[in-house]
Amino acid sequence: MATAAVVAAALPTAPATAQPSAADALKKYNELSEQASKLNQDHLKAQDDLKAKQAELDKAKSDLATAQKAEESLRGQVDVITESTFEGARFNQISALLVSDSQQDFLNRMSAINILAADNAEAMKKLTDAVNAADNATKTANEATEASKKLLAEIEQKKADLDKQLAEAQNQYRSLSQSVRNQLANSGDMSNISVPPGTAGKALEFALQQRGKPYVYGSNGPDTWDCSSLIQASYRYAGVTIGRTSYAQATAGRPVSRSEVKAGDIIVYYSSQSHVAMAVDGIRAVHASTEGVPVKIADIDSIGPISTIRRIEG
Repeated sequence: MATAAVVAAALPTAPATAQPSAADALKKYNELSEQASKLNQDHLKAQDDLKAKQAELDKAKSDLATAQKAEESLRGQVDVITESTFEGARFNQISALLVSDSQQDFLNRMSAINILAADNAEAMKKLTDAVNAADNATKTANEATEASKKLLAEIEQKKADLDKQLAEAQNQYRSLSQSVRNQLANSGDMSNISVPPGTAGKALEFALQQRGKPYVYGSNGPDTWDCSSLIQASYRYAGVTIGRTSYAQATAGRPVSRSEVKAGDIIVYYSSQSHVAMAVDGIRAVHASTEGVPVKIADIDSIGPISTIRRIEG
């Protein structure tokens, strides 16, 4: 009976709600972080879309001002010609014949009439074109304005979704044991790594220099990064301009296969293409992972399912 009592005491009592294991808690944290990463990229893309739309709106407003100015100027020219008509400056063929002193005088008058008619027709055509251009510019400007308003609302909603997702991920992070958090916070391999010459090597050099720096959603450096800002800044350091989001980076350069991976290649992960890393070699990659985890080197295939691999140079 005593032995039975000891065994019974050693057996865990099933609580009403089972506590998750450390592995389950970490898995949940990774899932929440992945979802937050996608929302972060969505938010960044919406901001890029708004910038593009704002540029379109500015151009539409400029085109509208130019068209309105042209319309005003041409309308004045047409008005002058119209006034001269009423004042008798223009003649029809019969009146030209009646007042002509000679055949040559008649021909001269007819030539003047034709020039005036041509001028008037050209002025009217230019005015019509200017009015149409102004109407089109007004329509474009109005459409761009409405699109900008819609994008602003979209950005606000995506930011709210991101904040909610981040709160969930942070709560999950706090539920992790201290030992797990310490493991996540470890900067990993900080050794000196040689890089190849050229653009890709220079980009990789920059990325490796960021090891140990914290991850912050939406950050653009230089002291904190998110996954895609690290990649963008690395290639900017190498003199190459690429997009800010992982979505844009998933179309940069040219595609290469997993077996072809070499230093400097951009590796985009998940079907949503919401995470990105840079290859150190054919086995390892450096990336800004998620909140609570610094920029570090990891096994390429351990980061997540690969969506596409892009080569900027070569």
